[in-house]
Amino acid sequence: MSNEDDLIYDWNGSERDLAAGVLLHDETLRDGIQDPAVVDPSVADKIEIVRGMDAVGIHSVDLGIPSAGRRAFAHALELANDIVAGGLRIKPACAGRTLVADIEPIARLSQQAGIAVEVMTFIGASPIRQAAEQWSESAILSRSVEAIAFAVREGLPVTFVTEDTTRSHPDLLAELFKAAIDTGAQRLCLCDTVGHATPNGVRSLVRFTRDIVAQHGSDARVDWHGHNDRGLALANSLEAIAAGADRIHGCWLGIGERVGNASLDQLWLNLAMMRGTLDGTDLRALRDVCERVSDATRTPIAADYPLLGANAFKTGTGVHAAAILKATSRGDRALADRVYSSVPASLLGRRQEVVVGPMSGLSNVRYWLRQAGLPDSQGLAEAVLEAAKQSDRNLSDNEIRHIVDTVSRGAAQ
Repeated sequence: MSNEDDLIYDWNGSERDLAAGVLLHDETLRDGIQDPAVVDPSVADKIEIVRGMDAVGIHSVDLGIPSAGRRAFAHALELANDIVAGGLRIKPACAGRTLVADIEPIARLSQQAGIAVEVMTFIGASPIRQAAEQWSESAILSRSVEAIAFAVREGLPVTFVTEDTTRSHPDLLAELFKAAIDTGAQRLCLCDTVGHATPNGVRSLVRFTRDIVAQHGSDARVDWHGHNDRGLALANSLEAIAAGADRIHGCWLGIGERVGNASLDQLWLNLAMMRGTLDGTDLRALRDVCERVSDATRTPIAADYPLLGANAFKTGTGVHAAAILKATSRGDRALADRVYSSVPASLLGRRQEVVVGPMSGLSNVRYWLRQAGLPDSQGLAEAVLEAAKQSDRNLSDNEIRHIVDTVSRGAAQ
């Protein structure tokens, strides 16, 4: 069998130190269900989703906004109760505006469930939000301090969340961050609320925040929360890790407001690869969580979605198929699984698939025929390939079998 270290030169280098200690925080049951196209899952589905998150090692989960109504409070309480009853490792959190009226239900929920629930209290900090709301900077500051102080008096861990951080002025951010730390906030969450940031902006903002924390003599942690409006949510999250963020937020399948949040499953995958822990890991638990979220929120998984889509381990290109076939013919399954895939399909209980279409060669046909347990004679393979070359798409399995049956009947006459 092939030795991977001899086969792949990794220009990424070692990223183990970079990824060490980084935590993942789930926002699917709060920010994710604010997606205009999804269904808010039943509490039974939410419980199973949270258990799945726990199984794959997600650090913390936002259970929702308890102040939003009776259903929201009841769901959050049931989830917190299940975390306690199941002895789950995942840490519960709830969101609320910087209003005592929003934080009081979180404190009540925490007391009823018998578990500390992290308060993620948020307020808009950007000039454009100030203009829309007619807020003064002093009002933002006083509201933030009052809300954090209340949560701290209730004995709850606090993350101070500045909405639209990536379009906020550094002077106000510095004042808010210092006041939040002084009042007892343990984390500062930087939000790319409208998906404005580029990786360069993320790097500057995270470093700016870490410098403030250090200069203030604090050990407060830094969170990153990104949206995908410019298609940069995943890249920005990885840049936040490189710049020193301690915890990264995301949603399963990238669902969320407008066009979504950073994809939590893709973040998980990339962190595992950066840490060098992917090989030998059974990714079926990760797949199961994604499929449950897909079902519960009525969010179809696109065919070209990384890792999980129907096309993730499928090729119709002749050169690719030839390489996979050659490795398979030598009995080197590991090589066949990696030669045209950065993630082994076997880790998800899947296999490399070769389809037959207008871009295919004989290798595609032969591989398909062998996988189907059919003879791959030259004449049969050429007949299938000829039909594929006349098509404007990949042939379905049934279409190939029909060609095989037709050729076989002709040969028998």
